[in-house]
Amino acid sequence: MKFQNMGTFDGGTVVSSPASAAVPQRFQTMDAAAIANGGAFLSSELEKRDNTIRQPLTSFTYGRDIPVRVGGGWAEFVSAMNVDYGVTGGSEDGPVHAGGANGIPMVQANFDKGLFKTHVFSVGMRIMWVDMQREKLTGRSLESILRDGIRTTYDKHMDANTYVGIKRYGSTGLINNPNVVTANATGTGAESSTKFKDKTPDQILQDINDAILAVWAEAEYDRDAVPNHIIMPYEQINYLATTKVTELAEKTILQFLLDNNVAKTNGSDLYIGGCSWCKGAGAGSTDRMVVYLNKERYLAMDELAPLSRAMTQPNAENVCYDTAFMANISEVQIYYENIMRYVDGI
Repeated sequence: MKFQNMGTFDGGTVVSSPASAAVPQRFQTMDAAAIANGGAFLSSELEKRDNTIRQPLTSFTYGRDIPVRVGGGWAEFVSAMNVDYGVTGGSEDGPVHAGGANGIPMVQANFDKGLFKTHVFSVGMRIMWVDMQREKLTGRSLESILRDGIRTTYDKHMDANTYVGIKRYGSTGLINNPNVVTANATGTGAESSTKFKDKTPDQILQDINDAILAVWAEAEYDRDAVPNHIIMPYEQINYLATTKVTELAEKTILQFLLDNNVAKTNGSDLYIGGCSWCKGAGAGSTDRMVVYLNKERYLAMDELAPLSRAMTQPNAENVCYDTAFMANISEVQIYYENIMRYVDGI
């Protein structure tokens, strides 16, 4: 049996191949095919595939900073009933009764109904029929990937609706309500600075206590209306959480504030947290701190119809399946406008 000379192989290069011209491409060796295609064959076969799908980096904090009520359907408005009381002569000496009096003061109630707008959130998902068949080869679900994208879009929308509202529809949020009293932080820091980083822990505590007391005073010092929630930019909250009260102390400024604020003294468990929407939200693009009551009695947002798959149908013209996702959401409802205060320049 006689062997035909197929050429020599030296250092990854075919040196000579006298019979190669007569050999069809499909009969070449694996080495020859790899060399001819720049190693693409080996690369595709020997690569290690990372099965993790890395989604965009983002954060949502709306569920932490406002009560979200679920249910109500596809209503166009959310109503809330308020009542004010009055009595003839006032409640101090008006009800004092004397012998021989022929009448008593009567209590009266003034009812007022507030209306809050809702809006429909809707977004679609389209999956090509061919891509659905390819899922069987790739092992990945395109529908699952797109569904995660829809949920991310919904959460970003809810975050914006909570903090700044939807400008096109004339709604506002937690940090830009025009009816909320706005104050400037006191200039007690170095060189009369209003920023927290230029102040001592005691001066920062004074700013927070002043805001808490101002809100509580507007609520006529109702024991249930002691502010319990503060949000500020991450820059400030991280400074407070990582800076010690003094060089010799182990306690951070944040812990010092949580332990010694006037809200805690009056039975309220104060929360202080970071919120990206507070950055530059104040007058003149200054940083804003929001002090308020985070309780359903005082403010809330309704998720009347939670995000759900509304319908799916085949689309023969485009050879795909179209799916609609929808939800019905209310604007931020602040029932007592005096239970919130903005402090700018921190």
